[in-house]
Amino acid sequence: MTRAAGEPVRAGSGRLELDPDRVGRDLVCLVLTVVELLRQLMERQALHRCDQGDVTDEQMEKIGTTLILLDERMDELCAQHGLTRDELNLDLGPLGTLLER
Repeated sequence: MTRAAGEPVRAGSGRLELDPDRVGRDLVCLVLTVVELLRQLMERQALHRCDQGDVTDEQMEKIGTTLILLDERMDELCAQHGLTRDELNLDLGPLGTLLER
């Protein structure tokens, strides 16, 4: 019997035999997806506050610098783990995708 690529192999005892490298990579992908989602939410909130005039020019500059650094760090983390930003984006079916890009 053949199996699809990436499908776990079932041992005779009914237990799942998982590839530790794949599990580790998938866990890193999940963690980076959550971090990217939070980064995007913070960016939207910061833009909303700036549009409302709730921040000073100095605060706006700090927010901008911080968001740029966070974006660069996400690129570094993705590269470090051999992932792309597209791989972090979960398909939610009829709702579309989780992340903006």
